[in-house]
This record gives sequence, C-alpha cells and structure tokens, in this order.
Amino acid sequence: MASLKSLAKETAIYGLSSIVGRFLNYLLVPLYTAKFSVESGGYGFVTNIYSYVALAMVLLTFGMETTFFRFSNKEEENPRDVLSTTLIAVGGVALTFVLLVLTLLNPISSALGYSEHPWYVGQMAICVAVDAFQAILFAYLRYQRRPIKFAALKMLFIVMNIGLNLLYFVAFPYLYSKNPDIIGTIYNPTIGVGYVFTLNLICTLFITIFFIPELRNVSWHFDRALMRRMLSYSWPILILGIAGILNQTADKILFPLISHDDNPYGELAIYGGCSKVAMIMAMITQAFRYAYEPFVFSKSKESDSRETYAKAMRYFVIFTLLAFLTVMASIDILKFVIGRDYWSGLYVIPIVMAAEIMMGIYFNLSFWYKLTDRTIWGAYFSGIGCAALIAINIIFVPRYGFEACAWAGFCGYGIAMLLSYFVGQRYYPINYPLKAIGGYALLAIAIFIVYKYVTFENMWYNVAFRAMFVLIYIGIIVAVEKKNFIHRNVTKNAIAN
Repeated sequence: MASLKSLAKETAIYGLSSIVGRFLNYLLVPLYTAKFSVESGGYGFVTNIYSYVALAMVLLTFGMETTFFRFSNKEEENPRDVLSTTLIAVGGVALTFVLLVLTLLNPISSALGYSEHPWYVGQMAICVAVDAFQAILFAYLRYQRRPIKFAALKMLFIVMNIGLNLLYFVAFPYLYSKNPDIIGTIYNPTIGVGYVFTLNLICTLFITIFFIPELRNVSWHFDRALMRRMLSYSWPILILGIAGILNQTADKILFPLISHDDNPYGELAIYGGCSKVAMIMAMITQAFRYAYEPFVFSKSKESDSRETYAKAMRYFVIFTLLAFLTVMASIDILKFVIGRDYWSGLYVIPIVMAAEIMMGIYFNLSFWYKLTDRTIWGAYFSGIGCAALIAINIIFVPRYGFEACAWAGFCGYGIAMLLSYFVGQRYYPINYPLKAIGGYALLAIAIFIVYKYVTFENMWYNVAFRAMFVLIYIGIIVAVEKKNFIHRNVTKNAIAN
C-alpha cells in the first residue's frame, strides 16, 4: 500500500506539471488558430511537421528510455555505466542525424513538401536531436525519483515558449506596425509560422543548460558489451515505438498526401486543433506513465506485484473515464480554446479521447512483455495496430476526410490493446478486474449517450445538466469501490481466522 501511495504522489507531481503545462500550452492553440486561418493552412503545417518530429524522436531514442530503466534496475549492472553508455549512444545517433539532415536539407525538404521552407525542417531536426539527448537525462531524473526537478524543467520550457510566442505573434506584430525600423531588427513578419519552429529550438537549447550538474557526474565511459545487451533488449521496443508513434501521427503525416480536399492543410489544421482539445487524456496517461514505468520495474521483485498492477489498472480506467465525461460535459466551454473556424471538427473529440484511453490501457498492459524480456511481442501488437490504422486512413480518408483519421486511431489502439491482453494472460497472467472495468465503461458510455441526445439551446444549461451526470458517475464509483473494499477486508479477515 505504501508503494501505491508513492506511485500516487509521484503521479500527482508529474501530472501537475503535465496538466498545468498542457493547460498553459493551450494558450498557443487559440493564438495559432487566431493567427493562422484555416484557409492559410498554417496550423496544418505545424501539425504536420510536429508529427514528423514525433516519429524522429522515437527513431533517435530507439527504445533506450525503457532500456535504461530495465538495466539500471538489474543487480548485475552498474547504473553509472548504464547511464554513460546510453547517453553516448543516443547523443552519437542524434548528432549523426543532424549532420545528415543539414547536408541533404533541400532534397529532404522537397520530399516532405517543404521545398519553399527548408529551414522549417532544418530547425526541427536540430531541435529533435537535442530533445532525444535530453530524454535520457529526464529519464535519469525519474530513475533517481526527482520529480520536482523534472517537473520544474518541463514547466520552464513551456512558460518560456509561451512567452516568446506571445512576443512574436502578439506584441512584436503590433509594435512593428508602429515602428517597423526599430522592431524590424528582431522581427520579420514574412517569417510567419516559421517562428513557431525557431522559438521551439531556442527553448530546447536553453533547457540543456540545467542538466550541467547531471552531465558533470557522468563517467562518459562507453561499454560495448553492455551496449550490445541493451540493444538486444531495445530493438523490439524501437519497432514498438515506431508502430506506436505512427498510431498517433500517421494520420497527420498521410492526410496531406491522400486527401482529395482542395485545401488539405486547412482540413488538417481543423483536425489538429480539435485533437488538441482532446489531449487532456494524453496528459493523464503521460503523467501516469512517468511515474508508473520506474515503479513497475522496481516492484517486479515483490510477491504481490501482480495484484498491485491489477489495482493500478482499475484506478487508471476509473480516472480516465472520469476525465472523458468531464471534458465532454464542458465541451461547450472548451471549444473556445480554438478559433470558430475550427469548430466544424468538434465531433471527433470523443473519438480521439476514447482512443487515448485505449492507448493508456495498452501501455499498462505492455509491462508483461517488458518484465519477461519478450519485447518482440510489443512490436507485433503495435505493428498490427499500426497497419490497421494506416489501411483505414488510406481507404477512408479520401471519402470521409479527417473523421476517418479519428476512427483509424480508435481501431488501431483497440486492436493493439486486445492483442496485448489475450497474449499477456498466457505468458504473464494478471487477474485484472474485468467485470468492474467493463461496468464502469458501460456506465460512462450510457452517460455520454445522454450528453449526446439531451441538449439545451443555452450553453450553461448544457454544462450544468452534464455536470450533474459527472457527479452521478463519481457517486456510483465511490459506492461500488467502498463496497468492494469492505468485501475484500471481510474476506481477508475470514482467511486469516
């Protein structure tokens, strides 16, 4: 129970930084959707390029975050050697990547559809390389159980990035209209959306400074034998990561290429903007992951570990369903996060959020193959899910537009989740409370149906009516969990006696 409390505490810290940070980042969504019209496709460019960046991040870290945790917790390995070897490997790959992209910048930019803006690609190549190196340092903070510094650096990046964006997209344009000769020395209005990528790079480089204390303590010794062992563990995770990130980004990468719309980047902008509203679910799953990954590996040697994993899954589902209902209850307010031109895509938000819940469940299930060193199974599951997602996009996007993107993600995560559960029960059986989880999911679905079909013309009536059902959900959950708690205690006492 104490370890679960520790997990909850660290999840709260990681979650606070993630949720507050993402909330602050929402300031950029109304800013970008106000500054970049749907017709210009500006926010579509941002969505598309950051999707490529996410894929590049997986390639450059090649599963070494999880591998670092696994090997640092092995009794026969020296954690200092693991850290040093990991940093050198990831840093070397990242540096090689940057040099290749900058050398072949023009042909790469043309292939990606940015022949007129090659520096968009160049800047983000440098940015993602630095991010990959920092990812191992952030993982080291998590390994050391230092959530405060982790959260502080994440928040610093976000606050700095927002501040610079407000300068370059609000303050400087206004000042430039009054004094172009003076402000023109630090601001060029023709750059436009390019500043999004420039400012991201500046903030990423700045954060590296705060890792100097950790870097000074690195031995900088590269253990070739250790690296071979780590790669044998990490390469399936790399395949898993590629498939996993494609589940999140393939639609946004493919959409401009396969859409029959006259303005594909404009449609992508709508989908990207509405998906941002749904990202509160990603905040929760990410916060849980940051604390849960080191927790699982440290807990694996204890006799009651499987019971603990089952409880963690139960509570994860309860709280993600609560988040889903809360977001959908307040959607009439949250929609103002994005510009009115983007509201035509609001109907995909519940689909995207449901997909994120299944992604979180899949992540929780994934530890059976990590703990048993059968990581190749993760590659199989995510690969099959990704193949389904890509196929659905290719077949249905030309006809149904970005709605097909949302359903493709739902199906991809659903398939991976189900495969991981059924195969996992064979190799690493865990008695998950399926009956309770299924009941909670059905309750949430029933409440969502009420949301959908009972509406009022007044926005505040809608919010109040839906909030009542959120409270009903909470009341039912508390009552059921209390009853189960009493039942478990009675059963334990009976066995003890």
